[in-house]
Amino acid sequence: MATKVYIVYYSMYGHVEKLAEEIKRGAASVEGVQAKLWQVPETLPNEVLGKMSAPPKSDVPIITPNELTEADGFIFGFPTRFGMMSAQFKAFLDATGGLWRTQQLAGKPAGIFYCTGSQGGGQETTALTAITQLVHHGIIFVPIGYTFGAGMFEMENVKGGSPYGAGTFAGDGSRQPTELELEQAFHQGKYIATITKKLKGAA
Repeated sequence: MATKVYIVYYSMYGHVEKLAEEIKRGAASVEGVQAKLWQVPETLPNEVLGKMSAPPKSDVPIITPNELTEADGFIFGFPTRFGMMSAQFKAFLDATGGLWRTQQLAGKPAGIFYCTGSQGGGQETTALTAITQLVHHGIIFVPIGYTFGAGMFEMENVKGGSPYGAGTFAGDGSRQPTELELEQAFHQGKYIATITKKLKGAA
């Protein structure tokens, strides 16, 4: 049976979604891995989203908590809000109490990716504070460390991401993920899919 990796994310302006698409490509490049994109439900009304100039959501399906049990591994993505995950993603995790009670996600690996507004806006703390959600479920956090190689040490140009996972900067909203940031996202997808496949094979 194929190893299933679910890339589950929330994206308001599209930056996280672009990373998610590249992460999916990376995960799907591993033989025997099925990678699928999912969005978490929006919590804001359309009227508010309109005032925030948020574009319409893509046609990526909306996930329900119970669908998490189908996956062998996860890569969770979200924008930062004051150095932590967005409320939309937190609301989704808050709805996983039934899975927590039965520990149905325990032992499954997960990575984290993110988007912040600035270089000091939470490229590490967004992932670090999200780990608590994984811990209570018994999910195994898989950082990318420095496996991305020389790209981790880019100093000439602004680059998101950290040993915790792939990342990008939105700035005022006009900045889009760079080629190097997308390469790191691809790497994360491939890396975590490989580990997920190994863990499933050893089970």
